[in-house]
Amino acid sequence: MSPKLGFVEWFRLGQHRHAEEAADALTAMGVRHLRTHVSWADYRAAGGEAWYDWLLPMLGARFELLPCLHYTPPDLSEDGRTAAPPRDLKALADFVDLICDRYGDSFTWLELWNEPNNILDWDWRLDRDWLKFSAMLGAAAYWAQQRGKRVVLPASCPTDLHWLRLMGERGILNVVDAVGVHGFPGTWESTHAGVWRGWDEVVAEVRRTIAPFNAQAEIWVTETGYSTWRQDPAPQLTAFNAALDAPASRVYWYGLRDLPTDVDVQEGPHFDERHYHFGVDHADGRPKLLGRLLRDGGIESVRLMGKMAAPAIVSTKPLLITGGAGFIGANLAHRLASEGEHVLLYDALARPGVEQNLAWLRHQFPDRISFTLGDTRDRASVTQATAEAAAVFHLAAQVAVTTSLEDPEDDLQTNIMGTFNLLEALRRKGSVTPIIFASTNKVYGDLAQVELAMSHQGWTPRDAALRRDGLSEDMPLSFATPYGCSKGAADQYVLDYGHSFGLPSCVLRMSCIYGPRQLGTEDQGWVAHFMLRAVQDEPIMLYGDGHQVRDILYVSDAVAAYVSAWKRIGAVAGQAFNLGGGPDNAVSLLSLLAHLEAVLGRPIDVRFADWRQNDQRYFVADSRRAREALQLPPPRAWRDGSALLLREIADRHNVRLAGDAFKQTEARVPA
Repeated sequence: MSPKLGFVEWFRLGQHRHAEEAADALTAMGVRHLRTHVSWADYRAAGGEAWYDWLLPMLGARFELLPCLHYTPPDLSEDGRTAAPPRDLKALADFVDLICDRYGDSFTWLELWNEPNNILDWDWRLDRDWLKFSAMLGAAAYWAQQRGKRVVLPASCPTDLHWLRLMGERGILNVVDAVGVHGFPGTWESTHAGVWRGWDEVVAEVRRTIAPFNAQAEIWVTETGYSTWRQDPAPQLTAFNAALDAPASRVYWYGLRDLPTDVDVQEGPHFDERHYHFGVDHADGRPKLLGRLLRDGGIESVRLMGKMAAPAIVSTKPLLITGGAGFIGANLAHRLASEGEHVLLYDALARPGVEQNLAWLRHQFPDRISFTLGDTRDRASVTQATAEAAAVFHLAAQVAVTTSLEDPEDDLQTNIMGTFNLLEALRRKGSVTPIIFASTNKVYGDLAQVELAMSHQGWTPRDAALRRDGLSEDMPLSFATPYGCSKGAADQYVLDYGHSFGLPSCVLRMSCIYGPRQLGTEDQGWVAHFMLRAVQDEPIMLYGDGHQVRDILYVSDAVAAYVSAWKRIGAVAGQAFNLGGGPDNAVSLLSLLAHLEAVLGRPIDVRFADWRQNDQRYFVADSRRAREALQLPPPRAWRDGSALLLREIADRHNVRLAGDAFKQTEARVPA
């Protein structure tokens, strides 16, 4: 972590767990500097003294702490409000004395007040000439210095140079050691029309203003940040990197986590949604892209991603792939670029590791692959990305049933609203731009209406035709789980925009796709997940009895279907196709594990848990319509495809496989 970079995190009275979790998270990111508020009002409230007796020593032991003192106690203020001046203007100096006595070992620097030009922090209507504030702050700053502490003058927000000059004329700048600056480019300060002129100019203006009064004072950016309320990760990265380059002695980034939705801000509950989304992590602790990069590789990773996410320069009408850095997207992009197409990848990089796919593609095709860091929930970003697109492959999604049950709102916003934003951008664009949508077999629900029987191959339909051909597009749609509902709704929206607005659209309802560059997890990408765990000799959890049957399709075969749908959009527009490996590539979970055991020559630790909600015991796609309409060759046999993927995963983890292992074991593995 940069030696000058710190974080801002406020802790409310009694938030012991939040404070401990935040301290752990910041420590894990290598943060050394922390700015936090010490509410004078809370200190005098019930439990306040005990709270700060615990909080400040705990934080001071882990960080170079900058306490920010503010909020007048109601019983000491002129009108009973925390933003009003105290009746005794020397009372803040007395509080500074108390803080130094009790917690002086926990900090070296002390900030006196916060954003005094914010009427909710200091009601300047009661102090229009700033005499009260100057008297209060001057006495407190002088006394803090007498106690051996160094003092930071609070920042105005936005920066008010006239106020800063007034503080110099009143003598306040003579009793401080650093001057704070706040700035939130792109959130509170517009980056358009010259409103925000950049950190270099802001700091230079502050330096020129304070120089006649205290030329030795340091300049600190005591708070900056970017709110991702529009689901836009790229500007947050840009703002963070720009703050790191600010010509200031120290920079504090706000903040660690988004505010929970049930927390009131100063102006009132949800007065302005921007307040709730400043974190590098979501409110529940899930990292955003910036938070993940800081944990994975620190400032260097953030810098590198900032370069990778620089605005795309596209010289020709590109093929746009949303979710283009993901597993299928990366393989699709590689195929298209190999054929000479120019490809624009659009991805939020929310899934850990997908940036490796992006780096691989840009290394392979530096002149044909462009990249936009964006989230389909950000309408403006989507509109910009689609502006010149010759066609769109829409793969960006929330992809796991389990995640949709944990956070159904995020699932809805990503899968439904993200798709809607894309469709609307194409409709408003006016030109006829084809869109190929990645749907799922989950739109058919749990398929409880299909009668099944147990066989040596796992669960199979009693109906001979279904066993022979699989499940066709004639199966009734039956949305279940938030994921099934969101993907199903998006599926239908894509088809309807073709019917209602003439948008050339095609939907591919995929079964289980596997292959190279797949980052399989327990929640999604089960074939790769099994192999990753098995290669590393780690236990594998099966949910249900393990006899669930899926048809698995090698990724190059899936990519061929997407490319063909685009090239034949005139013939297939308005249609949905089931896409899977078909009956010849149907395999149960336990059968695949038995195959892996035979190949690896050792048993796999398999464990069992309860069935997952609405899990399909059997899904095998009848892909005959897709193969005919898209003119697809027979898919790769699952044993051949799994051999390729297993070797890639083994190489990735430096595990040696015998060259003829698959041939040797093929006869022993049940079909």
